[in-house]
This record gives sequence, structure tokens and C-alpha cells, in this order.
Amino acid sequence: MKMHNNHPYHLVDYSPWPLTGSIGAMTTTSGMILWFHKNDTSLYFLGMLILMMTMIQWWRDITREGTYQGKHTLAVSLGLKWGMILFIVSEVFFFVSFFWGFFHSSLSPTIEIGMGWPPMGIQTFNPMQIPLLNTMILLCSGITVTWAHHSLMESNYNQAMQGLFFTVILGLYFTALQAYEYYESSFSISDSVYGSCFFMSTGFHGIHVIIGTTFLSVCLMRHMLNHFSAKHHFGFEAAAWYWHFVDVVWLFLYVSIYWWGS
Repeated sequence: MKMHNNHPYHLVDYSPWPLTGSIGAMTTTSGMILWFHKNDTSLYFLGMLILMMTMIQWWRDITREGTYQGKHTLAVSLGLKWGMILFIVSEVFFFVSFFWGFFHSSLSPTIEIGMGWPPMGIQTFNPMQIPLLNTMILLCSGITVTWAHHSLMESNYNQAMQGLFFTVILGLYFTALQAYEYYESSFSISDSVYGSCFFMSTGFHGIHVIIGTTFLSVCLMRHMLNHFSAKHHFGFEAAAWYWHFVDVVWLFLYVSIYWWGS
């Protein structure tokens, strides 16, 4: 006998993934401590493997709920939208803390760092080279993801796929250039407060770019499997919101740390 709900909400089924995700997170952080102190990466990679397997299977279940089982009704989608908005707001405050630390240190530099900014002995990056190129890459990726979104809303699935593909490629290109920049850096995270502020803020932004690229890659695969329609595509919409947030944070990073701070 088929059961009918008398409400538009989705009561989540029992799932092992929050538990395995917690175990994976604990294993990863413990593995990082072991890596930093003993130079042993085995526990870290085990934790990353658990997290990746959890993510793949958890996302698979949510995709089934929304695409095949019809559990993502208008009421549920509204809740998901508010959840994503509040998550991005929390991420904004996360980066505000890094900017707060940067401006606190740079606007009133102490005698320990030479009473100047950047501190003595720090050779900063030229903001007109790789940082400017990365800025253009992210701005272009914002255009391509918007192109994909509008194409999807107009049921132009071919152009939506092209826009998503180019966005993923630009995200990978940005990550490769930032890795090269880190490799060529003349200072490290332990070089005064400048090194700490620079690598913490740009490093966490780089992690967010990798997460956003993964998010959009999953959306590209789902789009190729015809999971999205002009009316029902919140998975992609959330990825686009997240990507625009990453773009805006980079603009603040570029102007404050790379350009003004150098």
C-alpha cells in the first residue's frame, strides 16, 4: 500500500553518514597532528578517504531524494535555500575574522615588525602579475556560471553544460596558479604576522575555491545525467551562490592584501 503524506515537508530517513562523517573528520584532524609532529601521513589519508566516501554516498542519497523520489517539494526547497543563505553568511563572518586580523596588524604595525607594513624583510608579490590574472579568471568564471544558470532557466541545456564546463576549468586554472604562487613565495606562514595573515586568508580562500569547483563538477555530472530542469535545479543554484561568494571574497583579498597591503 502506498503511503501519502499530509504535509509538504521531508522527514529525513535514518542515515549512517553523519556518524561516518564525524569519524572521518576526527580521523583527518588527528592525522594532521600526526603529520605535523611525526611526519606520518597515513592516518590523514585514511581520514580523507573516509570523508570522500561519506560525501559521495551522502550526496547520492540527497540526489535520489530530490531527483527521483520527489521529496524536495517547494516547502523543502525553501528550507534548503535558507539553509544555504545562512551557511554563506557564516562563511562571510569566517573571512571577516581574517580581514580583521590583517587590518589590525597593518594599520598600526608594532615595533617588533619594524613599525611599517609590510614588515621588514618581507618581499611581497607583485599585484599586477599572477594575482591580477587570478582576479580576471574568477571574474570570468562568475560570468560563465551566470551564463549556465540563465541557460538552464531558459531550458537551453547545451549552453548550460558549456557554461558549467568552462567554470570548472577556470576554477582548476585558478587553483593551479595559486599553487604555483605559493611554490615561488619568498616567505612562509611563519614569517611574522604578514606571513600568517597572507597564508591563512588566501589559503582558506583557495580551499573554498577547491570546494566550489567540486560542487560545480558534481552539478556538471548531474546536468549530463538530466537531473536538472528549468524549474527544479536548486543543487546548481546553491553551487552558483557559493561560487559568487568565493568571487567576492577574492576581490576583497586582492584589493586589501595583494594591492593595498603590498
